[in-house]
Amino acid sequence: MPTTSGARSGPGTSETKNGLSPSEVPTVPDAVTGPTPAGVGTGVGPFSAATVAAAAEVIARYPLGRQRSALLPLLHLVQAEEGCVTAEGVDFCAKQLGLTAAEVHAVASFYTMYKRHPVGDWLVSVCTNLSCSLVGGQDVYDRLSKKLGVGHDQTTADGAITLEHAECLAACDYAPVMTVNYEFYDGVDTAAAEGIVEALARGERPTSTRGGPLCTFKEVSYQLAGFEDPRPEGVAGAGFLEPSVVGLTIAEQAGWQGEIAGTQPADTTTPAAPPADTTTPAAPADKTTKGA
Repeated sequence: MPTTSGARSGPGTSETKNGLSPSEVPTVPDAVTGPTPAGVGTGVGPFSAATVAAAAEVIARYPLGRQRSALLPLLHLVQAEEGCVTAEGVDFCAKQLGLTAAEVHAVASFYTMYKRHPVGDWLVSVCTNLSCSLVGGQDVYDRLSKKLGVGHDQTTADGAITLEHAECLAACDYAPVMTVNYEFYDGVDTAAAEGIVEALARGERPTSTRGGPLCTFKEVSYQLAGFEDPRPEGVAGAGFLEPSVVGLTIAEQAGWQGEIAGTQPADTTTPAAPPADTTTPAAPADKTTKGA
């Protein structure tokens, strides 16, 4: 593995760089010392020239020597081409960033948004955590599982829809919720959820409750890698609705005032005036001696 420019190593070498001995000078792979031209460079593997060029663009967003931080978007990028993170995708990311395959695998296997086997065009996630389950979330999942004929993390025979239960979708105020490729469908019951997957099976893209226009799994993976949705209608939705701000609304109506952490609350009381002094001051004593 080549060393950084200006550092030499080998028998008899005693030069230092930035106060470091040759053995301490960090090495940087050629793949991360500059942009990789499309279709050229390490780690191309089975990936298209467009993906290689996009990887170079992602890596270039990070300072020299800090390119390993590009791993998360790169994993989304390879997923955008292959529909999941394959062994080839792991090797591609490792070679682009000068990491080991084990290091890349440790990250890819930690986050649930990176799929290790093919996913359908539509990833349907149903929250079955406490808040949603208390109001029918598990029933929604069970209905869809029966409707689609698949269980958790399984894909329909036509390869169109993958179903999964999610531990939490961070939308307790809209429970029960489900997402399709991470776009929210709020307050669903079994009938509404079944209608959504039926529309997906017909090739439709049902409108989400408060997100943007629905994308396929590969399309949204490309956006998660840090690239804009090329569609003119691909704009963000409302993001939040009334349930998200109901607490704030109640507080404002009640006239409650918030406090900023680390500061003293304002004292709105009027301090009492000090009591008036009604005593008559004594006349000073005349210490002169008369007739002197």
